[in-house]
Parts: sequence; C-alpha cells; structure tokens
Amino acid sequence: MDEQATGWRAAIRRFLPLVLVILLVGSLGTLLYSASHAAQDHERALSEQRRSLEIIALARAFEAKTARAEVTLARYVISLDPDTGRLFQDQWRTAASQLKTLAYTTRQSGWQRGNVLALQAAFEQRGKTLSEIGLRTTYDQKMGALAQFHQAGKSRDLMRITALLDNVIQAENARLQERSEAVSLAGDRNAWFGKTSQLFGLVLLVCVLFALWFANAAYSERRNARRQADNEAERADRLEEAVASRTAELSDAYEQLKKETAERAVAEENLRQMQKMDAVGQLTGGIAHDFNNMLAVVVGGLELAKRKLRLKPQEASRHLDNAMEGANRAAALTRRLLAFARSEPLLPNMIDPDLLVSGIGELIDRSIGDQITVAFEKEAKGWRIFVDQHQMENAILNLCVNARDAMDGPGRLVIRTGQVHLAAHEIGECAEGEYVMLTVCDNGCGMTPEVLSRVFEPFFTTKPVGKGTGLGLSQIFGFVHQSDGEIRIESEVGKGTSVHIYLPRHIGEEGEAAMDAHLPSAEPVLHPPTRILVVEDDPRVLNQTMAALAELGHLPVACDHPSKAAKLLTSHRDIGLIVSDVLMPDMTGPEMVRTLPAAYAHVPVLFVTGYAGDTAESADFGGHEVLRKPYTLMALSHALSHALSGSHHPGTAAAAE
Repeated sequence: MDEQATGWRAAIRRFLPLVLVILLVGSLGTLLYSASHAAQDHERALSEQRRSLEIIALARAFEAKTARAEVTLARYVISLDPDTGRLFQDQWRTAASQLKTLAYTTRQSGWQRGNVLALQAAFEQRGKTLSEIGLRTTYDQKMGALAQFHQAGKSRDLMRITALLDNVIQAENARLQERSEAVSLAGDRNAWFGKTSQLFGLVLLVCVLFALWFANAAYSERRNARRQADNEAERADRLEEAVASRTAELSDAYEQLKKETAERAVAEENLRQMQKMDAVGQLTGGIAHDFNNMLAVVVGGLELAKRKLRLKPQEASRHLDNAMEGANRAAALTRRLLAFARSEPLLPNMIDPDLLVSGIGELIDRSIGDQITVAFEKEAKGWRIFVDQHQMENAILNLCVNARDAMDGPGRLVIRTGQVHLAAHEIGECAEGEYVMLTVCDNGCGMTPEVLSRVFEPFFTTKPVGKGTGLGLSQIFGFVHQSDGEIRIESEVGKGTSVHIYLPRHIGEEGEAAMDAHLPSAEPVLHPPTRILVVEDDPRVLNQTMAALAELGHLPVACDHPSKAAKLLTSHRDIGLIVSDVLMPDMTGPEMVRTLPAAYAHVPVLFVTGYAGDTAESADFGGHEVLRKPYTLMALSHALSHALSGSHHPGTAAAAE
C-alpha cells in the first residue's frame, strides 16, 4: 500500500508540472484567444462606427449639393444665363453621383435599403420636375417656369427627399450609438483580460500591456470619432441656417421677380402694339396713294355720269358702276386696315389659307413698296386651318416686312401655300398627320448660322436702333406653337431666306356652318313699309340714309341729335325701328338707346358705324344689329330685314349685357 501511495505521489510530482504547464498554456492560449477575439470585435465595431459616420457625411453632402443645385436653378430662371443653367446641371449630376455612393455604401445595411431606394425614386422624380423647369426657361417660358418652380418648392417629392434623408441619418445615428456601446463593451472586456493576466505573472504581462495599449488606442479613436461627429453636426447646423437664409432671400427675390414680370408684361404688350402700329405707319404712303386713286375714280365717274345722264344714260350707268367699284375698294381697304391695327385679342376660326393670302395682298404691296415683285403660289386646294385670322395676317405681314428689309432694294418675294403630310416628329414636335405649309421666300442677304440660331430670341435683332424691336419672329414663334404648329427657317448668306410655317389641317363641318351662317341670303325677307327713326348728326349722311330708306319703301323720320330721339318717339307712336349712328356729339348711339324710356324697350335697333370694325359682338350694342359704313342698298335691306325679324326685348338686352 505504501509503495502504491508513493507511486501515486511520484506520478503526481512528475506530471503535476506538466499538468500545470498544460493548464498554464491552455489558460494562456484561452486568454490570448479571448483577447484576440475581443480585439476583433472591437475592430469590427470601430469599422461599423466609421461606416455609419461615412453614411451620415454622405447624406449631409448629398443634401447640401441638392440644395445648392436648386438655388442655382432659381438663379437660372431669374437671370436666363446659360452658364448658370449648365452649372445647375453639373451640380445635379454631382448630387446623383453622391446618391449612388450612398447607395453603394449602404448595400449591406438591410435597415437602410428601403430608405435609400425610396430616396433614389424621389430624387429621380425631383430631377424630372427641375429639368422641366430648366427646359421651360431655355425655351423662353419664363412665367411658366417661375410658377412651376414656386409650385415645386411646395411639392411632395421635395418634402419626401428631406424626410428620407432624415430617416437615413436617424437610422445611422441609432446604429452609431449601438456601435459606440459595442466599442465600450469591447474595451471593458480587454480591461478584464488585463486584470486576469496578472495571475499569470510575467508571461502574461506583455498581453496585459498590449491590451492596455489597444484599449488606449480604441479610446483615442472613439474620442476622435466623437469629435468628428460633433464637427459634422455643427456643419449640418450651419448648412441648415444657410439654407434657411437662402430660402428667405429667394422668397424676397421671387416677390420682386413677380413685380418685375408684371411690369415687363405690360411693356411687352406696349411694344407689340407699337410694332403693329409701326407696320400700319409704313402703310400710310401706299394707302394714301390708293385712296387718291380710288377717290379719283369715284369723283371722275360721278362727274362723267352727271354729264351723260340725260343724253347717254347707258354710258352714265357705266361711269356710276366704276365709281361704285372704287368706293367699294376704298371701304374694303379701310376695313382691313382697322382690323389689322386693333389691339384686342381674337378667337381662332376655320380659315382657307389661299383666301387669306389673297385678302392681304394689297396690305403686303403697300408695306414692301413697288421695288419688290410679289408672287403668290396658292396650292392649299381647299385645305383649311384653325387659327386666329388677324394674328395670322400679322405674322405674314411681319415676315414680308423682314424680307423687304433683307432685300434692301429690288427683289422677288414668293408667298406659297401647300399641302404636306408629316411623320411623327419630322418637323419639331409635330404629330403625324396632314398639315398646311405656308412659305415666305425672298432672295435677300440671308443670315449666318450664328444669327439663324438666335432669330426666335425675344428682343434679338440685327436691325439698327429704332428700326426694329426684335419681337417679330419671337411673337410668330409663340403664335405658331399656340396653334399646334411648327416654324422652320432656311437661310444662306447671299442667297436669301425661306420661312416655313406648318399648321395642322382642320376638318370639320361646324366651322363651315358657322361661316355660312354669317353670309347674307340672296334676297332679304320683305317687310311692309315701316316708319323708321333715323338718328344721325351728319346732315349729308342723314339725307342719304333717308333717301335710301325711302327707296326701299319705308317711311323715315329724321333726327339730327340723339337728345331729340325720345321726343320724336313720343310724337310718332307708330315707329317700328330705330336706325342710329354710333359716334355722335354728347352721347353715343348705344348710350342713347339705354336712356330711352322703358316703354320703347321693345323697339328694334339697327346701329350704323364706320369705325367699330368687328365690334358687333361687344356688350355695348346689347345684341342689336350692326351695319358698317359704307353700305349698299342690298346690305341695308338685309340689315333692316334682320333687325325687324329679331325684335329686341328688355329681357334679351339684359341677357346680352
């Protein structure tokens, strides 16, 4: 038994150091493994912490870049400076690149994926909105661009981008706090291993020192990370203050811009009217010449007819026909001039382009002078367009005046209409379909490519000061696009210029019916002799009107001043119609009708005027018939028939007014 006990003690003494060494080595290995594992956890936590800080910095930079881009766009809309527009595009592309970097950095962060994807979608939608504003500004739709920019400042996509950025930053701040706690826990574990290593003496001293050094390094890095996070937060606060300050500046600038825009709109409207009246002024010489010729025909014809009336009645009738033709030509020229010179807006209607071009031939001749030969090639062949007739006439006349200035002397001007079929986007933004093409072609000096690229810019002109406003072609460009058409210019220096206007063909029976409804019937409806009160301040016109009414079988009553109308109506109870001039001393014809006693409100009224142009639809006339001077017996008969057939009642007058 003693030997056995001794053997056990010897075995214990022999193997105890080995067991202790094994235990020590195992403990040291476990300690080293645990310390190494703790260090890896600490490094991983620091890496995740750096990633969170990087994501926060990227989000702040993206937010700052998008804000700077929108500020630049506002400057572009206000200044129309192309360099500012390009700067906006560069800044927006930079913001897009930053967003891609943010998406790449968060690719392994499942909790951020939804926020980043939604942020990309909102950014793309915001980009489309801002690009559309930029395009409107580029194509001189500044008012629309400003209105859309103001609306975009309140849009949901902007608020959504801001909200999503806040979500990204808040999520990363939450993760940063968790990772900071992980770093703190790793430091505590290293400290615990440092205390434990003291039990292993000098062998574990190096490990303890390393753990302390590692803990100190981690603490320094964490402190630096916190300092960096504080700096980023301070920068974000400064950026927020700057954005708020810039937003206030933009708001003030926008209010100022609205005021300036309103003033500019008034100035542009005055310039447009001045340009139109300038064109009318250019017609003065030619129209005076034409009127003298027409008056010579009228005076000469009447004088010859007077001489031949008794001896040669047939020859006298021929002279009277010539005088009537001259008077009709003078009246037609006057109506076209008044219609062209007026400034009120008109509504579009269906127009035959061949007839339109023929109708303004005399205005074109008077505008461009005798040195230029004008040729018309009318090939529309019944195709019609739906446009504002007077704006279309103004556009053609402006193009002819530009061609005259380009030729600067003798030349040839061709005005051509034709039929074309366009494929989709073959000419600008035109849809596929049938179009009427109107071309104004000259053999003038032509334009260089640099000038040609800017011809549609408002206020751009190559004419000397005082010779042009630079609004002609820009107005034509706007009018054509409002009519769903396109305009193209071909020009070569020394060979001339061709301007092509493409307008959609209009097919419809409603327009034709409306046009036919205004044409008088072949014969007016006959009415029995009616006593008619004639209110006219010009004695010669009064006598002529009385004679014309008597010739048509009616019984006229003369009134040489509107103030006498009520008394004459009282003394002639059987008056069935009032024929009144519009412009008279003391009061106008419509004012006179409105002041008549209520007992005469049922009496129909026919207004006669040589000044009002197309104002028959004006509320001043209360829905009554309007006849333009000068007129023929047939026209007077038609007007009387319409007035007597549609007797005006107080209820109708109230509705019309």
